Amino acid sequence: MPNHTHHTHHSQPAPFVATCPDCEIERSSESATELVAFYRRHHGHTGHDIVVTRADLEFGAALDAADGVAAVVDGLDARYGVDKHDSTESGTAGVPIGIVVAAMSERGFTVGETLEEIADVRMTGALYEPRDDHLAAF
Repeated sequence: MPNHTHHTHHSQPAPFVATCPDCEIERSSESATELVAFYRRHHGHTGHDIVVTRADLEFGAALDAADGVAAVVDGLDARYGVDKHDSTESGTAGVPIGIVVAAMSERGFTVGETLEEIADVRMTGALYEPRDDHLAAF
């Protein structure tokens, strides 16, 4: 099948790229959260999962490769969770779900597996969603 890559800049690849191993369709984006939207659309139509193949993430602190999703969200919160339009006293705005998906991809999780893990951990009360498609740890 053809490779449907979309580069957002002429010479630089997008910071986030995901691929469906079954269809060989690739999606590039400036936003990690757009990869989650791509997964939701693609999985809804095909039932296929996707894998993140490129993720340019900025970590304020090193994350342990064995960390589960709650620990990953907690570790990412200092860098990605503070709402830039708000004061730090107001708490976290949450880590964008796409950033969590990208970080979990480095641990071998597909997008679908990560979303399932997030749902399972949310049921334990260890994670919450302060706003749509953003996560924070208790």
